[in-house]
Amino acid sequence: MTALDLITRDDLQQFKLELFQELGSIFGKDKAESPKKFLRSKEVRKLLDISSGTLLNLRINGTLPFTMIGKIHYYKIQDINKILEANNSTNKIVATHG
Repeated sequence: MTALDLITRDDLQQFKLELFQELGSIFGKDKAESPKKFLRSKEVRKLLDISSGTLLNLRINGTLPFTMIGKIHYYKIQDINKILEANNSTNKIVATHG
């Protein structure tokens, strides 16, 4: 860049737009390729509109498989969809939730 090269506001605005577009394509692509696979108890309760006790019963009777890490329960979205389908429900959980 020489002393006579000037960067105008329009140049900066164009650079900003291009940068945001590039970042959006990078991060948007990653999110679309790796949807959320697990939900925590609070998310499952909210999604299914059930109480803590109902969720506990689903765990105890083996209806809803889970993984426990530390004190946190994780549920596969895929397992929740299977339960809904098995009960002839037309409702499905969107895999991109989150």
